[in-house]
Amino acid sequence: MSRNIQSRHEAEEFPAKKGIVLCDDCGAAYFKKRWFHGLEKINIPEKSDLPVSHAICPACSMIKNGQYEGRITMKNFPEESAQELEGLVRGYAERAHDRDPMDRVIDINKDGQNWVITTTENQLANKLAQKIKSAFSKAKSRTKFAPEPSDVAEIVIDFSKT
Repeated sequence: MSRNIQSRHEAEEFPAKKGIVLCDDCGAAYFKKRWFHGLEKINIPEKSDLPVSHAICPACSMIKNGQYEGRITMKNFPEESAQELEGLVRGYAERAHDRDPMDRVIDINKDGQNWVITTTENQLANKLAQKIKSAFSKAKSRTKFAPEPSDVAEIVIDFSKT
């Protein structure tokens, strides 16, 4: 599956808007230059006449457009540990999303001993790769960032026995 790699600098991700913006897809709420997990997480004054508008958040937009900021490619992963790895990835992704609604694992594509994990944030990919390396110590990894203006992180983790 082909993915588009585009720049996503902070100012381009979501321009600052007055009031509250609700994501039509996931229900996240944008208020005072920050995304929250819905309106109930925002401290809005009781007698507020803030305008409410609707849009698609950057994470949902990336997913719809087939984009990603982080990609972890794992090679030669021992199949007997696949269930453990999937639990680690899903648990880590859930905790990251709980902290920030824009941090999401987009896809886990498994092809035998080779896996590709895509994420909406490059730092999420970096931290997840570090977690995988610490849990499975025989892994070697290398990280490559795409040249400007992109901010995509490509991480390869190799579990070869060499």
